[in-house]
Parts: sequence; C-alpha cells; structure tokens
Amino acid sequence: MKIGYLPTTYHTSFILKSSVNSSYSYLNRKYQIEWTLFPTGPAMIDAFASGKIDLGYIGLPPVITGIDRGLNLKCVGGGHVEGTVMLAPESYQSFEDLGSIKSVLKQFEAKTIGTPSKGSIHDVILREMVKNFKIKIKNFNWADFIPDALEDGEIQAGVGTPSLATAAAARMDSQIIIPPYKMWPYNPSYGIVVREEILEESPFITQFLKAHESACNLMRNDPLKASQIVSHEIEIINRESVLKTYSISPKYCASLPNTYINSTLKFIPVLQNLGYLIGNLKERDIFELKFIHKVHPEPAHYDSGTQGV
Repeated sequence: MKIGYLPTTYHTSFILKSSVNSSYSYLNRKYQIEWTLFPTGPAMIDAFASGKIDLGYIGLPPVITGIDRGLNLKCVGGGHVEGTVMLAPESYQSFEDLGSIKSVLKQFEAKTIGTPSKGSIHDVILREMVKNFKIKIKNFNWADFIPDALEDGEIQAGVGTPSLATAAAARMDSQIIIPPYKMWPYNPSYGIVVREEILEESPFITQFLKAHESACNLMRNDPLKASQIVSHEIEIINRESVLKTYSISPKYCASLPNTYINSTLKFIPVLQNLGYLIGNLKERDIFELKFIHKVHPEPAHYDSGTQGV
C-alpha cells in the first residue's frame, strides 16, 4: 500500500509509521507500506490522480475538488477537526482582544496574509473569511516557508495548521489571533481518503482505521507518550513543540459523525463561488462509512480532548 502524508505533527501518520512503539509498528510489519511525504493537500490530489498513492491524510476540500475532476476517491475515516488558525506578530490585536473576527481582519486591509497552496483547506477558509475585505493572499507550496515570510515582513499574517503556529512562535514574537474554533467550526482539517479501487481491500482498511483510532486516542489521552514517538520520528522537532501543537486544537478522532460530514458539505457552495468546483457533490459522492461504522460504532471523541496539555 502506498500512503501519502503531510508534515503535520498532529496527524497519526508519524505514530503509525514509527518503529519506536510495537503497538503501532505491526501495521508496517503486516503490510508492505510505502510512505510518501507531500507539502500540501492539492499536491497529494495530483499523486492520487497519477496512481502514486492509494491512501492519504488530507483535508477534505482538496478531495472534493479532486472528485469533481473525476477522481474516484472516498473518505473512509476522520482524524481531526478545527485545524486552521490565523497567526500574526504580537503587535496586532487578537480575537480575544477585539471580540470579533471582522475587527481582527480590518487590521489587515491592504496587507498580505500567507497560507498554503490554492485549494488547500486553509486557502479556502481564508478566502471565504476575507471576501469582503481588501486583503491580499499569498499562497505557499510549502507551509514551512510561511514563518520565514512572516519574520521577513513579506506577509503580515499567516493562516495554517496549529503546527505552523507553534513553528512561528519559536522563531518570533507571534500569537494566534483567530483561534481554530472561530475560523470554521468543526471543519474537517483532515480525514483518511482512499482510491475507490482499494475499497475491496477491506482487511487492510479496517486494520488501518483501528490503528489510526488507537493513535488518535493516544494523542488525546497520553499526549506525552504520543509526543515522544513523534519527536523521535521527526528528529528536528522536540517533544515540547509537539505537545504545544497538540494543545492548540486537541480534537482527534477517527470517526465520521454528522457534524464532520455536514461541515464538509458546507464547503461545496464556497468552492463553487471560488471557481474551484463545478459540480454539486452529495454526501455519497465523498464518504464511504461502512468501515468506520464497524471500527468506531461509539460516539465521536472530537470534543473529548483537553486544552493546555
């Protein structure tokens, strides 16, 4: 199996691909898995299109546009919700200071906000938020370049993952000025997506989702242990940075509840208005729920995390 993943520390990919903990490495021993890193969701969609990957960790808006282009993809599991934040230097006022998103965004009139590539979930959320403001958007093929641009003054704010916020704070005096729950409530920051051709590989999908849910539980219930595994896997990131990232939006789970699905479907008219989407997809076009209903029949755990771990 060929799996695509992103450089996002709170995705379970870094736990499942690690050889440190035998509780998770069994998946790599049982199946021949090839892991490939991608900079953004849209880049992963291109890999799906060329047959380079079978399964991916990816935000749902790029998946929707990929399906609209004719790709046979299905989301078979969740992973995290509310994974988009807005950050800026501490000289700007935050939502906590001003009490409204409109007031926060007014500070950036005639200025530039950076975000990952066009079509990524962060790009879509940002463009919807600033549609009534005279704000420029600069897209980056690698989100890792955004802290550099922020520090150099090339952009005045950034929109991306909690990992991006942690990385920027380590480099300069920056802060989250719009928290994740205010950007787009319950947005499907990533899910587990597969090519429809491998839906017949039900033992693998079921085993993968079981391991994925177990890793989600680890991040919620024992973030210290999870962060140790991740920091060992990504040697350039220390455990404290991983823990800080976990705490920003600790909403980890493999399930696909109605709240996750409905939030996903709300992206469709936005994508149409942006010109990213032509068709009008339905739930059945995007999701295949039979695997996750078997693996995770209990209520979702997205709201069971603890802030400030």
